[in-house]
Amino acid sequence: MDGRKPHKGEGHRKRLRDRFLSSGLSGFSDYEVIELLLTLATPRKDCKDAAKAVLKKFKTLQGVFEAFPAELCKVEGIGAANLFGIKLIKAVADRYLEKKLIKKDPVNNSKELFDFLCHSIRDKDVEYFAVVFLDAKNKVITTETLFKGTLTASAVYPREVVRAAINNHAAALIFAHNHPSGDPNPSDEDVLITRKLVFACRVMGITVHEHLIIGDNRYFSFADQGHIARMNHEFEMQN
Repeated sequence: MDGRKPHKGEGHRKRLRDRFLSSGLSGFSDYEVIELLLTLATPRKDCKDAAKAVLKKFKTLQGVFEAFPAELCKVEGIGAANLFGIKLIKAVADRYLEKKLIKKDPVNNSKELFDFLCHSIRDKDVEYFAVVFLDAKNKVITTETLFKGTLTASAVYPREVVRAAINNHAAALIFAHNHPSGDPNPSDEDVLITRKLVFACRVMGITVHEHLIIGDNRYFSFADQGHIARMNHEFEMQN
């Protein structure tokens, strides 16, 4: 006997881990997923109450994953050490989905692109502008977030996009950004930004295949709606 006092729920975390190892997350509630992640860096303390509290505060599992560390630490039972699991799982998932894209052709097989973009930027509370860099065979080289904040035509710089494309030896690009409101329909600014980027890239011999706006489990495709083709036609008419 080591004389230590058992903590609340001792044995519960082992049952959670055994359940996961046996059948994955099937049957887990969202708070149990968070609880399991909190236990990764919490050796002795019970994590159930903290998991329920943080889910209540941030409403959804996605909301918890996207929350800033300082905001997470305001929840009783969560500190700088034991939020490790929450932040780790989001980063690992982003890396996993991004790596699945590398050397794939998202122009003809877009599901994994949408999976990655939805996971990485859908639930952000500000706008993020991401670029997928493609080689001459439309295979993914890498992805990068170039701008964030309120995206306006004056805040998204074509020269930065072109410079990044050249640095990555990209022949073509796909743009994507999120709408924190959840509504993916483009604003007038979105259309203007896209037109400026298409024109700037055409001058440099770089193809723009797509601009996706990611909303709440929905997206708007500039290519599907004919906007990219129209902008390319406008460029050709002017040159």
